[in-house]
Order: sequence, then C-alpha cells, then structure tokens
Amino acid sequence: MIDSNPSTSTIPHVAIVDDDDDLRESLSWLLDSVGLHTRAYASGDAFLDDDPQQHDAILLDVRMPGLSGLQVQQRLQGLDACPPVIMITGHGDVAMAVSALKAGAVDFIEKPFNQQQMIDILQQVLAEQRERADRQQRLASLHQRYAALRPREQDILKEVACGFTSREIAEHLALSAKTVEVYRQRIMKALGATSLAHLIRLSVALELVDILPDHELPRD
Repeated sequence: MIDSNPSTSTIPHVAIVDDDDDLRESLSWLLDSVGLHTRAYASGDAFLDDDPQQHDAILLDVRMPGLSGLQVQQRLQGLDACPPVIMITGHGDVAMAVSALKAGAVDFIEKPFNQQQMIDILQQVLAEQRERADRQQRLASLHQRYAALRPREQDILKEVACGFTSREIAEHLALSAKTVEVYRQRIMKALGATSLAHLIRLSVALELVDILPDHELPRD
C-alpha cells in the first residue's frame, strides 16, 4: 500500500484501489504532482479494511481479483457518508461502468486514460464534494442556531415563514405588533438573516415551510 498521507486535513485525500502495481504507482505520482494526497490499495478488501470515509474521493478499478469494483461499491453504500467514486475501466468493461453509475458512481474513466482528463475529472469531483460539505456544514450551523431560539421565537419564525404580517402574527399569538417586530429582529440577528426574504429562505432550508404552499401547488 502506497501512502502519502498529509499532516494537514485541508488537502484532499484520494484513494486509489487497483490491483495493477504500475498503475497505482503512476496514479499516485500524478495526483501528488498536482497537490493531492493519495493512499493506494492493491485490493478491494485492503481498502475496506482501512477507513474508506477518511478519503475525499475514490478511484476504483472495476475488475480486480477478489472483490470487484462493483462489489466494493455495494459495500460503500452502507456507509453513512460515502465519498464520491470514480470507476476505472479496462477495455470491454464499459457495461460494468454503466452499472456502477446507476449504483451511484459519479463518473468513469477508460484505460488507457489521458492524464489531464483524469486530473480534470477528479478536481471537478473534489470541488463538488467540498461544495456539498460546506453546504451541509452551513445547514448544520443553521439548525443549531434555530434550536437555540426561544420557543416563542420559533413560533413567530414559523408564522413569518408562512407569510403572515406582524399584525396577523400578533393576533394569532395574542401579542402586540410591536412585540412581534422586536422578536422578529432578534430572530433575524440570531439566524444571520440580512432581510425578510433571506429569513424566508432560511426558513425553507429549515423545512419550516414548503417551497410552495399546498394551495399554490398545480392541480392535475
């Protein structure tokens, strides 16, 4: 197993799973040369025995002795968070690669592959993975801030998200309109909303309200 594991977690980690020694070596060199860090495995079993979730992306050969790439992919589907998988296929393995795509792989690359094509595809996948991770982190932070609101503030936010005015909310909750406005300003500050429209978008992200209310959904 070739390991060029970095001391910092900010650099993407890429797993290379292939039984071809020369290919593992050349891929490790190629990806290291563009600033990525790699860990290479000679078999699917060796890869699964390690921690697959430590990687940001996986380059997985379709056809290997022991567990095939498709079998490894099936095992990965049982993880809470599976890194994106790019299948590496040999001649005649395209049908298997298509099956892998249907099972959740993000792309496949045929051997012999163009080095720049490999780098471009992998970097695009890593960029999309970072974007997803950032989005999940922002959503988790938003949920924490929402949970920290007082029950009355949560009630008012739900009313605001449904499109009710401060006066209507005051009537619903037996408050004064001025009190509702004070609460709303506190809520916006707590959630980091810069405008009422922004607050509504955050409410949708929190699933406090549907994107389209039932009465606005199209009828059959």
